[in-house]
Amino acid sequence: MLQHQACVNAVASAVPDQDVHGAFIGWARDRLSNPRERKLFDRMAERSGIAHRWSVLPQTEAMVSPVDPGGFYAGGMPGTASRMAIYAEAAPELGIAAIGRLREKCSLDGITHLVVASCTGFVAPGIDQIIARRIGLLPSVERLLIGFMGCYAAVSALRSARHIVRSEPDARVLVLCVELSSLHLQDNDTLEPLLAMLQFGDGAAAALVTAEPAGLVLGDPFATTLPDSDSLIRWDITDRGFAMHLSGEVPGRIAEGLSDAAFADAATGGREPGEIDGWAVHAGGRSILDAVERGFALDANALSVSRSVLRDFGNMSSATLMFVLERLMTGEKIENGVALAFGPGLAAEGFGFRSAT
Repeated sequence: MLQHQACVNAVASAVPDQDVHGAFIGWARDRLSNPRERKLFDRMAERSGIAHRWSVLPQTEAMVSPVDPGGFYAGGMPGTASRMAIYAEAAPELGIAAIGRLREKCSLDGITHLVVASCTGFVAPGIDQIIARRIGLLPSVERLLIGFMGCYAAVSALRSARHIVRSEPDARVLVLCVELSSLHLQDNDTLEPLLAMLQFGDGAAAALVTAEPAGLVLGDPFATTLPDSDSLIRWDITDRGFAMHLSGEVPGRIAEGLSDAAFADAATGGREPGEIDGWAVHAGGRSILDAVERGFALDANALSVSRSVLRDFGNMSSATLMFVLERLMTGEKIENGVALAFGPGLAAEGFGFRSAT
């Protein structure tokens, strides 16, 4: 039976207006009372490769950050309900902003399916329904909400879109990843959680997936979960927001996993890593990108696009990989590409891709 190809025709992204990176670093540093830990934190912040992170949290009348007097976090840690109230308003708005930018790149007429990924909030009716209604999609549009999968959810979303288009070649699938990580700042005074919080920011990215041969052809997906790794990345719902646990062992386990021949062959389609001319690696942190570079023995500039996304936006969970794809699509033609992301599990998921023309 003939299988139609599925293509990411275009990707567009959006971030909020407020850059909170510097303010959040200062807040986190002040939580540490041990001078040695402060010195280590300063060194890690300097080496993070992150220059900006953006937040939907509103500025006060004095135009200060959420951690300054009068800000969202100034009076203590708000409860989960307060954080979800902001998510219910801000997540659709940011997602629609990304969709608006996508509309500037391609026609969104005749959308048949909507696939939304988000792990930083919950609301019902879901943000898929809210967004579908606000952008005027037909009530008959088929929706899929991928929730709480974390940083590799963009892979799941695009993989689902690929399956839809390959089985229904006339389908026009709108894919959206929207994450508001800044809603989940935690009152913590220990180094490792503060370093984890140092990575995350808010962002949204939208893509159109169809059978039309334009953009990037989505290739075969791949996935694996590393053994004895379920405690390394956790995303726990608490009474004071969602608490991230990111073990310092993660980079080493990733490099170890990528050294497995079976997984490496699946990820590269049996090619040598040096033959891959387009790497779309989730910008989960400098140490994560270093681990991938080390695990595949890549050239120093192979992950330059991922590092540029990390620098400009930080880790936006599921949206991050889409930001990387957007930038890759503005560059040179790609013959053999690999998209790869990591998240709770510890799982690694991805897919091959190439330029359509």
